[in-house]
Amino acid sequence: MDLTPVALLVSIISVSLSADNAGGKARSCADMRQFYSGKGFTLNGVPQSEISGEHLRICPQGYTCCTSAMEETLSNLSRREFEGLVREAGRSIQASLNAQYRTFDTYFLELLNDSERWLEEAFLAALGDLYRPNAGVFRDLYGDLRRYYSNVPLNLEEVLDEFWMKLLERLLKASDPETASLLSDDFLECASKQTETLHPFGDAPRELKAKLVRAFVGARAFVRGLNAAGEIVRKVSQVPLSLECNRAIMKLVYCPHCRGFGSVKPCANYCKNVMKGCLANQADLDTEWQSLIEIMLQVASSFAAEPSMDTVIYSIPVRISEAVVAMQENMEIYTSKVFKLCGDRGEDGTPSSISEEPKKKASTVTAVEYKPSHKAAARLEVQVTDVSSKLKEMQFYWIQLPSALCSGKTSSSDEKCWNGMSKASYLPEVMGDGLANQINNPEVEIDITKPDRTIRQQIMLLKIMSNRLRNALNGNDVDFQDTSDDFSGSGSGMCADQLCIRGRPPVFGPKNDRPNHFAYGPNNKKVKSSVNQIHPSVILLVLLLAYLFLRR
Repeated sequence: MDLTPVALLVSIISVSLSADNAGGKARSCADMRQFYSGKGFTLNGVPQSEISGEHLRICPQGYTCCTSAMEETLSNLSRREFEGLVREAGRSIQASLNAQYRTFDTYFLELLNDSERWLEEAFLAALGDLYRPNAGVFRDLYGDLRRYYSNVPLNLEEVLDEFWMKLLERLLKASDPETASLLSDDFLECASKQTETLHPFGDAPRELKAKLVRAFVGARAFVRGLNAAGEIVRKVSQVPLSLECNRAIMKLVYCPHCRGFGSVKPCANYCKNVMKGCLANQADLDTEWQSLIEIMLQVASSFAAEPSMDTVIYSIPVRISEAVVAMQENMEIYTSKVFKLCGDRGEDGTPSSISEEPKKKASTVTAVEYKPSHKAAARLEVQVTDVSSKLKEMQFYWIQLPSALCSGKTSSSDEKCWNGMSKASYLPEVMGDGLANQINNPEVEIDITKPDRTIRQQIMLLKIMSNRLRNALNGNDVDFQDTSDDFSGSGSGMCADQLCIRGRPPVFGPKNDRPNHFAYGPNNKKVKSSVNQIHPSVILLVLLLAYLFLRR
């Protein structure tokens, strides 16, 4: 029998097997043993030299340094590490949103506190003990404004209407203190109702309402938007890895170690296909996420539009002073008409001693208009610029995520890289973003007809929040109460799961096709600058003195 053909066949098989085995550093598993031990696993059962890989279920079945148990252990490790990377990226975005929330919240409340403090200091200095009994009217107003901003269900227009009615009652009683106790509740209620037609305060209430409601609606909607965005990122970042993606991640990250290619990095396009497949559902957030960021940028920009937000809040005492001036000028005419409409009898039928005859008109005091300071305007500009730049950085977060997770972990060579089977080039094209584009993904088997339910819910919440911010931008009051179960609540600052980390900036920068690195950038810096304090004019002091207690 001629053994030449048989010998030739055996020789070819032997050479083929030897070539397959030559991909690593000889047949030793020393590198793999060191790597495996470095991950914290015991070396029991780890081969000293390469073995046949028919037992492998994920990695290529050539010569290998991995047993079935090792493959399963590394597969579980790859899942934990990948989910950890996604959560960490999400935490970085949450930290940025949280920092913006704190900065804006602090700034806005400082505006409100300064406005109230200036009013109180001026009134107290002018009136002393006479101011204290009436101070509650103004404190209640500022308290209600704070509660509205913190998402307490209040109707802001009703809050302002109630304030003017309380102020009117105090002024009516102050106009003749000797008979103030004789005014019945029915009379005062009737007198308050006449404000809609008699306008005792002039145009000040209407002007204050129009500007203040728009400023507070926008500010409250903005912080709710920051809050909602952070909570959506948190929930999406916790979506577990599917079985198919787990296999793909294992093959990408640890199979080269099993094959003796531990020093070879994955091909860039190979990594992108794996990440795009595993993050396909997350990428479907992109459209609504960008829409939310865009409308938030518009809301932030509106804060600096004339009249700017700081001007409106600082002008509250000025508008009140204008109202009191108008009341002084209209007091005789107003009371005369009120007595005709509401009667002139006090409690228990006691005739009121308030005279219907016009009294001597006091000298007119003119309230000055608020003039914004350059420092206050500059601080607001810094606030708007800073928050806008941070929002723009994360506008393309979801479609940049796959490239960001691959950045720094792939080979710079398109030919000498791990392609999922060996050290060679990667030929398949890169898939598009989103679930629908993964139908032909060569690395991850995905059923595009079964989108992730949790992520679809977050997409719907993004749409809802964008619509509400759009309404707020138009000055329409927005009710956020029905989202309290979905979002982290008013003032929480996205602190769920110990995520309130100060100064941790976003992972992702401005729009790029390929982010340069997957790392943290410079620390966010909370803007701190002193506001140029603007005290009410001396005229305002005279005003309050003249009108609240003139006709004692």
